[in-house]
Amino acid sequence: MTNLSTKIVVQDKVINLFNQKTGEFLSLTDIAKYRNSEEPFSVINNWMRSRSTIDFIGLWEKLNNPDFKPIEFDRFKSESGNNYFVLSPQKWIESTHAIGIISKSGRYGGTFAHIDIAFEFASWISSEFKLYLITEFKRLKRNENNQLQLEWNLQRTISKINYKIHTDAIKESLIPKEVTSQQASMVYANEADLLNVAMFGVTAKQWRIAYPNEKGNIRDMATLEQLVVLSNMESINALLIAQKMPQNERLIQLNKVAITQMKSLVDLSSFKRLK
Repeated sequence: MTNLSTKIVVQDKVINLFNQKTGEFLSLTDIAKYRNSEEPFSVINNWMRSRSTIDFIGLWEKLNNPDFKPIEFDRFKSESGNNYFVLSPQKWIESTHAIGIISKSGRYGGTFAHIDIAFEFASWISSEFKLYLITEFKRLKRNENNQLQLEWNLQRTISKINYKIHTDAIKESLIPKEVTSQQASMVYANEADLLNVAMFGVTAKQWRIAYPNEKGNIRDMATLEQLVVLSNMESINALLIAQKMPQNERLIQLNKVAITQMKSLVDLSSFKRLK
């Protein structure tokens, strides 16, 4: 579930955060420790009992989560404010299929929330703490952007140097080879592999066997020119499928497109990179 896990320090409190498809998530458990380091979960539960909290997180889910259950949300909303009402993150998630709050178990577990919700929780904890939290979060984002820019410039410089040294060799290797009659006769279960063969001459599996130590896949290793042509080929392939063209014929046509377009792009890139 998690990736790019990292930490920020806010007023001597370590706040864990991570990225996933739905956005960036901050640890509510860590934020709650600013109020009560011994029982952070009770702080979170008290916050979730509030009518204003339920209104906010319910609205967030309606805007961002197509699978959100509004009937369960309305039930919690109507019960909030009563003395007997109790709502935990786990109960909220299970009942409404919420995605803005995540509950993790284990040593590095806790309750995490999308930054929109986490900042709202931090505001409930302390306006001062929220301001420091936002400041540190922005600092982290600036540092990440600066690092990405530095890496991009470094890769670009290395690419230009290598291109000047090996211009002809690189140009030759970038131009796709014509598909063989054996390849044209094969049936590819995955249309993505049909494009891979048309562009690279191999399927994703064949590439993985040939390069077992590479971390990415065949398209991760592609050049910008190859990715541009692959995108064009996807559109062309969709049209050919709509015309009910057999797969072996589509492979031949797509391979011709790849060769023609790559020649044009490589010639253009050569001129730009060698200026």
